[in-house]
Amino acid sequence: MQRWESVTIVGVGLIGASIGLALRERDLAEFVIGVGRRSSTLRKARQRGAVTSTTTDLPRGVRDSQLIVICTPVERITASVLESAEHCPAGTLITDAGSTKAEIVRAVDRALKSISNQVAFVGSHPMAGSEKTGPAHAQANLFDGRVAVVTPSKQTSDKAVEQVEQFWQLLGSKVVRMSPKDHDLSVAAISHMPHLVASALAAATPDEELLLASTGWLDTTRIAGGDPDLWRQILVENRAGVLKSLDKFEKVLASLRRALERDEQEKLLQLLEAGKQRRDSLAN
Repeated sequence: MQRWESVTIVGVGLIGASIGLALRERDLAEFVIGVGRRSSTLRKARQRGAVTSTTTDLPRGVRDSQLIVICTPVERITASVLESAEHCPAGTLITDAGSTKAEIVRAVDRALKSISNQVAFVGSHPMAGSEKTGPAHAQANLFDGRVAVVTPSKQTSDKAVEQVEQFWQLLGSKVVRMSPKDHDLSVAAISHMPHLVASALAAATPDEELLLASTGWLDTTRIAGGDPDLWRQILVENRAGVLKSLDKFEKVLASLRRALERDEQEKLLQLLEAGKQRRDSLAN
């Protein structure tokens, strides 16, 4: 079983701190260094036991690491990867946990060609999380049974891809390999669109009607409670994929509206049954 002497996690929010907890609970790393911008967040990560030490100085935090996991918001991932690559030891493996992949992988691949230090970057995305944020909500079992998507490019070595796949498997994930472009199209439909729809529904509900809100409204809008600025970044970064998914959704929504306007009850039933069958196909 792979075991690392030193792993650095850049960004110790929900995902980063959960990775740290999983590494430590499974005894996969001797040292887990947390790097962040806020001392208060780093302190909470230490208190949770997600990391063994912390620093706000990224070069210092990565200088001895064999593995670096970037868990910052998507707007900062590329810069964090490249800064890490300039200061970590030769041979270090770098991955990330960002919700978008195509632009990040493209930018990192292009920039790494000009960096003399021999490091490997493999994009990845664990399909796990919560509308809650911060290390206080981290869980060591967050990745158990969840899919982790690994997104190599033509520039990625097979060895590096296999190492990153093993990393997520050791944390309990089921690994799926996809191209960065295919990943973004898929998560637009399965992850980013649901957040957009949940947010729209929540925003469209008048305050005076919230008194009656119960499980249906609360379950449907739960993910709208996520960090708005984080989701702004994700939606903008994956704009093309989200717009394609939005086109498909609007067509189905328009069909539902027409069926209601024309009192086409058979058509309405067909659309509702199609939704139920798709949802039931994933029921536990």
